[in-house]
Amino acid sequence: MILAIDTSSVTASCALLDGDRVVAESFCNAGITHSATLMPMIEGLFAYSCKNIGDVTMFAGTAGPGSFTGVRIGASILLGLAFGKGLPCVGVSTLEAAALPFSSYKDVLVCPVMDARRGQFYNALFRNGQRLTEDRAISAAELDAELSAYSSPVLLCGDGHELAKKLMPDRVYEQTPCDLIYPRASSVARLAKRIYENAPEGSDFSDLKYKPVYLRPSQAERVRKEKESI
Repeated sequence: MILAIDTSSVTASCALLDGDRVVAESFCNAGITHSATLMPMIEGLFAYSCKNIGDVTMFAGTAGPGSFTGVRIGASILLGLAFGKGLPCVGVSTLEAAALPFSSYKDVLVCPVMDARRGQFYNALFRNGQRLTEDRAISAAELDAELSAYSSPVLLCGDGHELAKKLMPDRVYEQTPCDLIYPRASSVARLAKRIYENAPEGSDFSDLKYKPVYLRPSQAERVRKEKESI
């Protein structure tokens, strides 16, 4: 039984999966801070699935990249729930979770984009269910130039999808289903299960090993370094 959460973008979601079967899932795109919404959403999962925290045998969450505040909120809640239980706690890439629902799309370049501000996206490329690039922070101009090398139509997903269309207007884009634009916790759970089952023997998935992935310093850290350099 996997409890998975995602708070890495403007949306929040949580899901309870029994193996690959979705027992319950909750999704929120109301613009309310994740610290106010996620715990009630998780409590709701247990209430209407007739399960409880004692039924959970694995925890999973998006470790980033994404919103600094969102990733930290998710990590704090996940680690608080997992603490002291001795159960696997698996972090997955936000970008890979966003791309997972499109694994069966043939010859389409799946391009999850998270708004990283300052004219950049958090991005990775996938095709036919296979990862083509690592997670990275990349400018719109650099991403546009890279996409020009592919003949495949592009499918955008993630919270930066509308901004990416505006900044890269010359691409041919596939229509992204509205309910699959943002990462879903059920995809997070499925990826975590795959990672755990395929990990080398002896791999450590304790809560102490769960680490957020930011890819670049936060705005506060950049300001501090700029002041120190003056």
